[in-house]
Amino acid sequence: MTAPLAADRVRVRAPGKLNLFFEVGGVQDDGYHDVASAYQAVSLYEEVWAEPADDFTISITGSVDVSGVPADDRNLALRAARLVAGRVGDPGGVHLDIVKHVPVAGGMGGGSADAAAALVACDLLWGAELGAAELHRLAARLGADVPFALMGGTAIGMGRGDRLSPALAKARFDWVIVPSDDGLSTPEVYARLDALRGSGGGIPRDPVVAAEVLQALRSGEADALAAALRNDLQDAALDMRPDLAAVLAAGRDAGALAGIVSGSGPTLAFLAAGPEEALELQVTLAASGLAPLHVHGPVPGARAMTT
Repeated sequence: MTAPLAADRVRVRAPGKLNLFFEVGGVQDDGYHDVASAYQAVSLYEEVWAEPADDFTISITGSVDVSGVPADDRNLALRAARLVAGRVGDPGGVHLDIVKHVPVAGGMGGGSADAAAALVACDLLWGAELGAAELHRLAARLGADVPFALMGGTAIGMGRGDRLSPALAKARFDWVIVPSDDGLSTPEVYARLDALRGSGGGIPRDPVVAAEVLQALRSGEADALAAALRNDLQDAALDMRPDLAAVLAAGRDAGALAGIVSGSGPTLAFLAAGPEEALELQVTLAASGLAPLHVHGPVPGARAMTT
């Protein structure tokens, strides 16, 4: 029996994320790594529109290059819709219209944001009322970053990154991000990290977020956060894309408090002292031929919007 629809069309948006701190443990027997991450959701959003359909279909547009985004069951958002349908029973199909603004394969969790938005959208469309805990459980089945895209704000992630606890960060932090036209594969970046590490020591056995990061987030002091930024994937990303090192240097020279590779890259994130400084940095980097964006965080996770 088909469940009654709770709405004719639903619009949900979910934010991209930055990893302010990312410590990666050694590779496990299953090929994955334990990590310790400080996530921050930022004001660069994906939008998902959901409406009833005879089957499960998807269309993808946006302000970024979406040519490499799959439109079949490899797409996390479509898989999210099927997970919700499985919980509802027989709700019928759904068409998802995804509008992307987060760089694709850029280390900012755009695909995870799509999946989180699709979970919320289908839950609302079908009146499933699954609740936050069940949506989080479904999100964790889709990937380590999906639960945070649901949650938003600032959080600490442990394990595979999906064991989340909120971090106190009420102050606004301003960032200038510099996307790249050529994405990086997250599995390939991890593989390069493992190769660079080899069998040498110094690999964290039990990754943990440094206390300095938590203190900086609580204080709201951008200078303190700049000094605590860390990403263990950065060396691997720069090894695969040496050209990014020059952009990092240019951002620091232009006044950024610090620069870091976002997640597995290749998007770069520069922390500014405040909104005015971020605007100045954006203008300077744009004058050098880059396409920087000014964003801020923390912002909420996946939320329904009025249509």
